[in-house]
Formats: sequence, C-alpha cells, structure tokens
Amino acid sequence: MSALGPISISSLADQALTKLVQAITSGEFKPGQKLSEVHLARELGISRGPLREALGRLEGRLVMRMPRIGVSVIQLSHADLAELFIIREALEGMACRLAAQRITDPEVSDLQELLDKHSKNKHVLSRKGYYQRSRDDDIHLQIVRYAQNQRLEELLMHGVHYQLQLYRFRASSEPGRALVAFDEHCAIVLALKDRDPNAAEAHMRQHIRNSFASLAKAHATREGVEAKLDRANVASPLKAVRRRA
Repeated sequence: MSALGPISISSLADQALTKLVQAITSGEFKPGQKLSEVHLARELGISRGPLREALGRLEGRLVMRMPRIGVSVIQLSHADLAELFIIREALEGMACRLAAQRITDPEVSDLQELLDKHSKNKHVLSRKGYYQRSRDDDIHLQIVRYAQNQRLEELLMHGVHYQLQLYRFRASSEPGRALVAFDEHCAIVLALKDRDPNAAEAHMRQHIRNSFASLAKAHATREGVEAKLDRANVASPLKAVRRRA
C-alpha cells in the first residue's frame, strides 16, 4: 500500500487542535473572546470541517458554544478559579510527593537542565512572564510524568490541564511573579534531588497557592477595570442627552 494518500480530516483536526491550544493558552485569545470560525479557518489554511471538529473537542475545556452567538474562549469566575486551583494543588502536590520517591538521577539532571534553560529565558530575566509553551519545556508536566502514576497524569491532562494552561499564563505575567515562580521551581527541584517527599509536596503546594494569589489579584483588578468601563459606557450617552437638552 502506498504511503501517499489523502490526508484525513482527523489529521487536520489534530493539527488544528494543537495550534488552537497554543494560541489560546499563550494569551493570543483572551477569556470570553468570541472566535470567528471563518477567520480561524483562513489563518490555519484549512476548511471549516476539521476546524469545527477541533473546536468541538475543546468545548468545556478551553471554549464554549452558545446558541446564536457562536464559539468563545472559556471565561472562569473567581469561584471557578478557586476550585480549579484547589484541585491543581491536591493533584500536583501528590505528584510531587510520588516523584520524590521515584525520580532517578538522570531525571533530576533533566529538571536541572530545564531550570538552567529557563534561567536564560528573556521573559524570566525581564520579570515579564514565566511560561513554558511546549509540554517538554513544562517543568510541571515533567514532574507529573516522574510520579509514574498513569491515572493521576490522566486526571491532570484530561481534566484540568487546558484551563490551567490558560490561567497559568495570565498569572505568570503579573509584575514580579516570574522571578518568584522561578525561585519556587528551584526549591521544588532541590527537594526532589534530596528525595524528600514532604518538602517536595510542601514546596509544590505553596508554589500553586502563590500562583493563585497572584492570579486572583489580577483577576479582581481586571474585573474592576471592566466594571468602570461598563459604567463609563452607560454614562456617556446620558451626558450626550444632557448636552443636547
């Protein structure tokens, strides 16, 4: 059978899915932003069939579809974020504890090399953000893999991973958070190197609590700004009416 043949719609959908996840989680599209299928299909160079399949697979994770409105990036309330980060703290804290018990010397070296790579990242050095775009570059996912617990990994990857990616980017971009987060990663890796499960879990849990605190502060600030803009938009027409009167 020839290796050449038509590319299946599923293959295009897989590629579209990957690119959509990267675009949304890196902040190219904001929470609540409406997504134009026509624009996305044109940007990706594909028809709307595989695009719709990819968007369908992201529904409830990164996007939501509303009747007569269409598809938009998912937007979580403060309460939603609090629940999400509680789950994250519990699962990643347990993963870090297991990793401390099972990690090998080469795996410790890999994490240290990853930290060294991150230390040279211009965004970390400029304190503007600390975000790992690929899975292989993500220290959190590496630690989950080193825990060697398939069900735990699946809970994180298929349950909360995408939404965490979206809001991890926003949290890491807050002023001053990048360098602090990097130092917290160093403390986690040191505990793993020492094979200290208690310290590893404690450092991971504290790191995630700090991330949520940074995100919650930013979230509250943005909601306040948006509320002011909404009030201004309501007030402006009233002022115009008064001027005409």
